[in-house]
Amino acid sequence: MTAEGEHRAPPQATRPSYAQATRVLLRERLLDAADDLLASRDWATVTMADIARGAGVSRQTLYNEFGSRQEFGQAYVLREADRFLTAAERAIAGHPDEPEAAVAAAFNGFLSTATDNPLVRAIVTGDPGGGLLALVTTDSARLLGPVTDRLAASLCATWPQLPDQQAHVAADCAVRLAISHALSPTEQAELTARSVAALLGAYLERAIAPDTIPVGRQLAERRT
Repeated sequence: MTAEGEHRAPPQATRPSYAQATRVLLRERLLDAADDLLASRDWATVTMADIARGAGVSRQTLYNEFGSRQEFGQAYVLREADRFLTAAERAIAGHPDEPEAAVAAAFNGFLSTATDNPLVRAIVTGDPGGGLLALVTTDSARLLGPVTDRLAASLCATWPQLPDQQAHVAADCAVRLAISHALSPTEQAELTARSVAALLGAYLERAIAPDTIPVGRQLAERRT
């Protein structure tokens, strides 16, 4: 216990060790090399030697870090998903009084960014046989679970009264729709975002406040 009048020092954040920080930088450098290669090539033609050369390291260093081309592809997809999710979380948090606007902003941001994303472009234009498509479709368990959980947590953080089950239903639908529309767009990103938001926004509003008062007005009144 501290003496009377004595202030307890706040806990200090643990800094990563030099080895940990170096490893993070190495992984980012290797994944960035894949970004550069996919700007002009199909994933099926990109080898581990190409990636190592692009990052300026030996092929053995690359294999030591990721183990196989499949594992590297999974890490690459997960990193891009993390980037998309971070942007979506900001969009959702920016519209706490309007669930439909929150979904529209998150979806529009994702689809607009996905158009020029090397990963998405590689899958859409030339991935057959390369393996990336499977990582977001038929072999997507490692991706969809964590992404859905994180998006559901973001929804609950923005609307604490949202039941966990409904948050996961909305998040699962949003993730699957996002992947589908990114890989096979049918109209402009903004129009697609509005359509999806009209459906998921209404669902969220009913789940957040299941009565006749518009949820936007309820949430605004609670903050006054």
